[in-house]
This record gives sequence, structure tokens and C-alpha cells, in this order.
Amino acid sequence: MSYTNYHVPQGGLPPQSERLADRAIFTDSFAFMPSDVQTDIVTSFLPHWQATRLWVLARPMTGFAETFSHYLMEVGAGGGSQKPEDDLSAQSVLFVVGGQAKLYYGDSEADLRSGSYVYLPAGLNWRLENSASSPCHFHWIRKRYQVVEGVDAPDAFVTTDSDTPAIEMPDTDGIWATTRFVAPDDLRHDMHVNIVTFQPGGCIPFAETHVMEHGLYVLQGKGVYYLNGRWIEVSEGDYMWLRAFCPQACYAAGTEPFRYLLYKDVNRHMPLTPLGLR
Repeated sequence: MSYTNYHVPQGGLPPQSERLADRAIFTDSFAFMPSDVQTDIVTSFLPHWQATRLWVLARPMTGFAETFSHYLMEVGAGGGSQKPEDDLSAQSVLFVVGGQAKLYYGDSEADLRSGSYVYLPAGLNWRLENSASSPCHFHWIRKRYQVVEGVDAPDAFVTTDSDTPAIEMPDTDGIWATTRFVAPDDLRHDMHVNIVTFQPGGCIPFAETHVMEHGLYVLQGKGVYYLNGRWIEVSEGDYMWLRAFCPQACYAAGTEPFRYLLYKDVNRHMPLTPLGLR
């Protein structure tokens, strides 16, 4: 099945007549940021990026995300960067949800459009340009790569959501499926950024409790998420951070597929001091 419907942030500000909404939640085990808090006044800017603003959805800090950062980028017409990354240890995944851009990476180049997925290994020289007349929106997930002696570093690649088959979860008749852009047993990779899809009525029928940290952005549809004892209604544009071992489950509501972009850290030994400090 081909998907092309992804939430694109609108920014702006609610009118003064709007009543205060109190859906946002921040706890030690999870955070929930509804789409309506992604307004103009919380955007950020980056050095060496032109005609660009971003929403920072997650960043490493005490009591919050520990292994990754997650940006939602808006690159205006004529914008982009010749020097997008200032950390040579940072690997990246880009996922485009609206507009188009030109990506140059190493000795290769690619035309990005809605649904494009990019993996960029640490230390790779890359740049991005938006020559279109409308903004390009994409998710940019960054993680410091954990080098392992005897394990090769991953290669860069570009693909699309529609060109990557979704894998049905066992015994679900396709109601629950995961689009995996990297093979789970490819030990070169220490993070996965997948797309999870539930057809209406589908669910995670148990409270997952595991070591992987998650960042989760709803791309399409509606659902109800169980987070450490609380049920929360979620819809496209909402973001969740889940600390390692936070109990989690969900079911899809509404009449369209419920899809979300999911980060998790994988395939490495556990650091034996908090946050990997030595």
C-alpha cells in the first residue's frame, strides 16, 4: 500500500479568543506535546542554515531524551545549508513530509519529495537546497554514532516510504505493520527510525516495557496511547517521548490508518554508568 498523507506543521499562533488548552504533559517517564504547541514562538534557528526555522521536539537533557535529538525542519523557498551539521560524530535520518529539496551527500545527489527517507552516516559531507517556491518540511533525527571495533560503519542511502514494504507483525493479518528501512540484525546500525502503521481498530495488545528509548511523531490518523498508566488521545502532529522501560501500548481510532515515525536505540551494549559517563 502506498502512503502519501503526512502531517505538515502550520505554525502561527492561536487567537487571543482561544481558551487555554492543557493537553501537554511532561513527566519523568514520558512527555506528550500536542501539535497545537508547535507555534511560531517556539521555533529555533541554526547556524549556516538559510531561510530555515525548526521545532526542537527532543534533545538530550537530564530527565528527558538521553540518546537523540529530533528536529522538525521548515526550509523556505531558496533556503538550505552548505554546512548543515557541526558534529562529526552525529549520524542523521531525514524524513520528508512536505515539499521538495535537493540533497547532495558524498559523491551522490538525490531529489527529495514527500515520503523520502535518508540515512546519513557520521562524518559524511552533505548539503541540502530548496529551489522550489514553497517550503520543504522534514524530520531530522540525530544520534551520536557508537563505534564498535570490527563492525563497519553504515553506508548512506536514500529511499521512500512507498518503495519500502511494510512488514506485517506476527498473527495480526496486516492490521499492525512496520516499515523498516534498516534490517533489524544489521549491527552496523545503532538506531532505527521506522514507520509503524495500524489499520483502524488495530492495537498493541500488551504494555510494552523495554530498554529502547523512543521518540514518536504521529504522521497520520488518530489513536489512543497508553503511557505509564495513562491513556492519552493522540492525532497527527502530536509528539511523544518515551523513556526506556516506560510501559506503552496503543490502539488506532478513526477511519484512516494510524501511522507514526518511531525512533529507537538498538544493537549496542548498555553503558554501565548513567548517560554513558566515564
